Amino acid sequence: MNRFDQLIQTAKKTESGMPLSMTLATVDEQGRPSVRLVAVKNYDRRGFVFFTHQRSRKGVQIAGNRNVALCFFCQPLMEQVTIEGEVELVKDYEADAYWATRARDGQFAAWASNQSEPLESRALLQDRLAEIQKTYADQRVPRPSEWVGYRVVPSRIEFWRAGWRHLHERVCYCKTGDDWEVTLLNP
Repeated sequence: MNRFDQLIQTAKKTESGMPLSMTLATVDEQGRPSVRLVAVKNYDRRGFVFFTHQRSRKGVQIAGNRNVALCFFCQPLMEQVTIEGEVELVKDYEADAYWATRARDGQFAAWASNQSEPLESRALLQDRLAEIQKTYADQRVPRPSEWVGYRVVPSRIEFWRAGWRHLHERVCYCKTGDDWEVTLLNP
């Protein structure tokens, strides 16, 4: 995690985008992969945390198969980190703490959107948003119970750095019990 943190801190200085955007890969009940960008909101020795609705496509797929893969890519540095692991729910107090930092418009949107479900019209979504804004106009917006945090607990982390003439550097950390085994891989 120290190596990952160093890469993110360097990326924050060189990248104008979102260095904490990651690609999240899940699979459906037939084993078909699905991939999308999400924002990691926290990372530490326990894993990588992101938030979403449990009934979203990714939430449903995670409920069916907790094995996921992540990929961080920093174009200016020509480095990437891929992570494989299992997902666990974060504690409610962690989700509540992050929810409290979320912009109010984002809180309203989380209530208004039935994430990943078919939408009859944008007007219907905007009507739901207006109703939520009216309901919570003068009060704190509570976290919806199905809006949760997921922690990806890594079992494998690979660091890749572009190399001269395609002799890339690849270092793999694999979890074995309580320890990490470090292996240099061929490009």
